[in-house]
Amino acid sequence: MALLQRIVYVVVAAIMLGTLPHGARAEPPTPSAVVSTYADIAHAMYQDAHGTALTLKSAIAALLANPTEEALAKARRAWVAARVPYQQTEGFRFGNPLVDDWEGRVNSWPLDEGLIDYVDRKSYGDASDENPLYTANVIANPSLRLGNKVIDAKVIDAKLLRDTLQEAGGVPTNVATGYHAIEFLLWGQDLNGTGPGAGKRPASDYGLKDCTGGHCDRRRTYLQVVTDLLVADLAEMTAAWDKKGQARLDLLAKSPAEGLATILTGLGSLSYGELAGERIKLGVLLHDPEEEHDCFSDNTHNSHYYDQVGMMAIWNASYKRSDGTTLAGPSIAALSKAKAPEVAARLDQAMATTLARMDVMKTTADSGKMAYDQMLAAGNEEGNKILLDVVDALVAQARAIEGVVTALGLEIKVEGSDSLDNPATVKQ
Repeated sequence: MALLQRIVYVVVAAIMLGTLPHGARAEPPTPSAVVSTYADIAHAMYQDAHGTALTLKSAIAALLANPTEEALAKARRAWVAARVPYQQTEGFRFGNPLVDDWEGRVNSWPLDEGLIDYVDRKSYGDASDENPLYTANVIANPSLRLGNKVIDAKVIDAKLLRDTLQEAGGVPTNVATGYHAIEFLLWGQDLNGTGPGAGKRPASDYGLKDCTGGHCDRRRTYLQVVTDLLVADLAEMTAAWDKKGQARLDLLAKSPAEGLATILTGLGSLSYGELAGERIKLGVLLHDPEEEHDCFSDNTHNSHYYDQVGMMAIWNASYKRSDGTTLAGPSIAALSKAKAPEVAARLDQAMATTLARMDVMKTTADSGKMAYDQMLAAGNEEGNKILLDVVDALVAQARAIEGVVTALGLEIKVEGSDSLDNPATVKQ
């Protein structure tokens, strides 16, 4: 190796290991550079989410062209694959208002699936005091009644789903669009409770000659329209993080300190109130499989895992794209290590611990030993402990994030959750 190459190699390795020779200390990144890289990573993540949604669209088109069990299985696999990059984007929530205003279109949950299609009334029930559209079944019914209003649903199109049915009547569980509406249409209800097994919708629900479930023509239209909407929504958010996109412009209009606070608000709120609280602890407290995030497909373990992968990518400003390349740049981790190395190291360790505990959850589910909804079951001490270990790690991670906030002289507000802050008030 040439001498110059050797010197460069040693210096690069030393920077990575934090062991530069005395007097050759690397300069910390500027807050502006950190914020700019954060925006670049947001753009790359949403771009990948859009790309995998296009693949899902193709798989669904193939299913509708030839509704076989094999085609349905391929569409389901494409849906699971599409969740991987999207879940990694969730660390951009809570600090970026444009993302929060948009997020409900693509990832709202839980949903009252009886709004969309047929359900098993024995397990689902016939009515809900909170939701007059609980069993509206728009696929079966070309007109729906909401109070004194009659909704014309003869044509299933984007306007009906997004403008009329999504959160109709101000009910958040009236979810007509996004990943989970598509998930329900691909898998159907999971009628296994906390026992093994996911939804088992037959491919013939999309058949025109041998239709099961009734109204297959409308079900086919709904699936196509809701998938097109997902693709369009992800394209919109990808553009919002481009060089002249509104999300990026909104972020860069903030002061550098406010930009750093935005990054840490997203990481802290997703770690604590959203993921540890609403998505995991609440389900364990209630022992309720309806509280699992991907409840029709039994994919919840993957969604939670990739939330953590995404948070670590944002902290370290290093994202592995879907094509295998890595986008990296100045990170808030590097800035924090320069300002408060012990505090930053505490967050590094907390994130590593969370990922390790998430991996136990994921490996247990992937192996077939115990699905996520089985882990929630009352009396399942092993399963409950796996999930509560993840909760404890996420709470510790949130506290470590708050330590970084203090060390950098910032202020943020982290989302809370009754399941963590006031568990006695959680209704059974």
